[in-house]
Amino acid sequence: MIKMNDTHRGGGRGSNPWNRGGGRGGYNQNHASRKKPSPEVLAQNKFYEAQARLQASVQKHIKQEYDSSSEEEELQSDNILGSVLQLYSQIGGKIEDLGRTQRFLEDAFQSGAASCLICIGSVKRNDAIWNCVECYCFFHLTCVQRWAKDSVAHQKQALEDQPRGFAVVSFKWACPKCRHDYDQNDTPQRYRCFCGQTEDPSCHPWLVPHSCGETCGKALLPLCGHNCLLLCHPGPCPPCPKMVKTECFCGNQPPRLQRCSNKTWSCGSKCGHTLGCERHACIDVCHPGACPPCPKTSVQSCECGQQKVLRPCATPNWQCEQKCGEALSCGNHKCARDCHSGSCGPCPLTEARSCPCGKASFILPCTQETPTCGDTCGHTLECGAHVCSRSCHRDKCGSCLMVVTKKCRCGLHSKELPCQKEFLCETKCKQTKDCMRHPCNRKCCDGNCPPCEKPCGRTLQCGNHKCTSVCHRGPCYPCPLTAEIKCHCGLTVLTVPCGRKKQTRPPRCSKPCSGLGPSLISARRIKPNCHHPSREPHRCHFGDCPPCQQVCGMLLDPCKHKCPAPCHSAVWVKVEEDQKKPVGPWDKVQPQVELKALPCPRCKVPVPVMCLGSHETLDWPCYVANPTSCERECGRMLMCGNHTCRLLCHTVEGAPNETAAGDNCEQCELGCTKPRPEGCTHICQKPCHSGDCPPCSHMLRVQCHCSLAQLYVRCSEWTSAEDDKKQALTSCGNQCPKNYECGHRCRILCHPGDCPDPDMCRKKVKLTCPCRRLRKEFPCDVVRTGHAKVDCDDICRQKKEQEMKIKEQEKIKKQLEEERQNQKEVEKFLKKFQARKKHRERHRFEEQDSSSFFAHYWVLLFSLLGVLMAFYYLFLS
Repeated sequence: MIKMNDTHRGGGRGSNPWNRGGGRGGYNQNHASRKKPSPEVLAQNKFYEAQARLQASVQKHIKQEYDSSSEEEELQSDNILGSVLQLYSQIGGKIEDLGRTQRFLEDAFQSGAASCLICIGSVKRNDAIWNCVECYCFFHLTCVQRWAKDSVAHQKQALEDQPRGFAVVSFKWACPKCRHDYDQNDTPQRYRCFCGQTEDPSCHPWLVPHSCGETCGKALLPLCGHNCLLLCHPGPCPPCPKMVKTECFCGNQPPRLQRCSNKTWSCGSKCGHTLGCERHACIDVCHPGACPPCPKTSVQSCECGQQKVLRPCATPNWQCEQKCGEALSCGNHKCARDCHSGSCGPCPLTEARSCPCGKASFILPCTQETPTCGDTCGHTLECGAHVCSRSCHRDKCGSCLMVVTKKCRCGLHSKELPCQKEFLCETKCKQTKDCMRHPCNRKCCDGNCPPCEKPCGRTLQCGNHKCTSVCHRGPCYPCPLTAEIKCHCGLTVLTVPCGRKKQTRPPRCSKPCSGLGPSLISARRIKPNCHHPSREPHRCHFGDCPPCQQVCGMLLDPCKHKCPAPCHSAVWVKVEEDQKKPVGPWDKVQPQVELKALPCPRCKVPVPVMCLGSHETLDWPCYVANPTSCERECGRMLMCGNHTCRLLCHTVEGAPNETAAGDNCEQCELGCTKPRPEGCTHICQKPCHSGDCPPCSHMLRVQCHCSLAQLYVRCSEWTSAEDDKKQALTSCGNQCPKNYECGHRCRILCHPGDCPDPDMCRKKVKLTCPCRRLRKEFPCDVVRTGHAKVDCDDICRQKKEQEMKIKEQEKIKKQLEEERQNQKEVEKFLKKFQARKKHRERHRFEEQDSSSFFAHYWVLLFSLLGVLMAFYYLFLS
């Protein structure tokens, strides 16, 4: 943050050299405005800076590509291996015959086992890889491409340093592990599966990593005409599992079915084939290949016939160490050849012979010596540039005595010397050897510097060893050594390339923990630090064994139950006493722990406990297993026989039986709660008692049927009366106030329900004519049947016409009055509008042309005219 602020200020006006000193007193004002930070802020900044430096130094020693043998999800290796080997096993292949193939398959499933020897990094399941066809080793595709490109580039550079005319060879690159040569065109360009049928195979959790899941189909080795039947897999193809018919080695037995990978077989009988001596038969058991030499011996003579020796029968032809010695046909000489068969031939001295220089030939008796021709010898001397100048002679030609001017081998100096002597100067060659690291330093070098013979000595990528090869150009081959990473017990071993040991975590071990290593006692015999006789079996691990998780099992006091809690006799407990206080934020104090035996917890074994009132039995923890109240009501029958004790569950004393109340139960002080007769809503006035209640003496107030009077009836009489009697009790004896449908009053005394015989009503009803001037009386039943009717006469009609005329005159008079009122309102509105107009003109103009009034107010005038016409038509309508 401080650097950012300084940079920001430096980019402003103060950083421009042309602006310095431009403002008077600016320097002093800027310094005066700055405030020094407080000591606490300075100390905190120093702490943060020191912390950042420490973190940076730590990050230098931490490799980001730290690998773990268990950082990827574990695959279902058993199921996948079964599917890969299914077809192979169906045909009859044995798992024991897989060999290297099974090892490669297991390494493909184990995370961290496959490593790229070029970058010393793990080969993940989703990485693009390339595998060698010879050693089947995995490499990252990008690493192999870079390796091949660098190898070819170094070869091309070395070829450029060679003199002209040097034979051009094809460029090759080698596998980093097995050094198998590949052509430049064989550099991998795409990521393919193991069988090579699929490009960019996807990573599937149910397939072997980097495989396509299809049948391999490669030709099996040795070539038998069959193809691999496994699913796409790493490593070499397994032996051919098919069955073929083949003969035994000797051919004496008929053919039988054999596995194609092991189709050669021995019948177990004697071979019987004639041996090379053509006299004896082979006595070995049926065997592959040619029969061995005859083991028997016989007396055999040499080729010249001078000696006879007991020798193996397999080598009948042999030569002794003596010369032939037989006289030749010339009779002067003997055969000088070693022991041989046949004739010795003519004497070699009787044939044509040449002089020592080879220019003349002679045919002479074998007793005469070959003469010299006398011509110049002419043989090329050892220098290769001159010939012998002596006459034909029998001895060896001498050395060249010619004096010539010679150049040294490097061509920098020249000197006159005898031709036989070589001229070498003392100048050392300054060129670098083919390793491009060391100078040649050979005296008088001809330019073809010898290859560097010093050891390379560069540190390999593993970081542990140095290159032991002769000094070379380009990258060193990966370290061929491997390292083993073992679990704590040492039974599970993971082999990784050299340099990966520190970056790879130990493998997961499924073996039982032995505590101190594979050579010691098993986990069950290790003395535990708790009270149990043996430890709980668990897997192999590093560090201290986990805390004991067995049940404690110690007897608790005073119940003598076994403690069901996990073992607590050896527990690490944090100690908080006398702890060192941290000096500052950088000082971290580790908590101190101590192995202690904790006491057993309170017994929680469920024990059945009955409550005080014997209502229920519950299972309570042993440490609180005492009879207590269940908080229910006591429920025992009181002396009244009607109620129960409502006290909370308590110990009952002096009860005659298990259901009756005791001496300490409550006394019944309630009123009678027995059920009342049907219809009675009153409470029995006696206290809670046994037996029946007396008749109810309360008076009920009941309305009569006509609802005009209220009657008083005793409750016991009302509840015990039947329906007919109840109707008689509720009748007041007066005439029914209800009306018939015709509107006349019922003639019967107070009764329930609807009034009877409504059609028998004969009350007088008055009817009028339509104009209500004439009136007549008729019986009610005649009116209901519709036979009674009163019509208007002539007087009624005249009266109706006069009323119509009066109504029309009143309507006309009303309309005229409304028109007069509207006219007054319009005139009043016009007067008000003209007065406002004159007031405006007096303030604007002193004089105005009268002819312009219509031009200015024509819109308003037409609007008023429309309003007036609308009112007129409205009132007329």
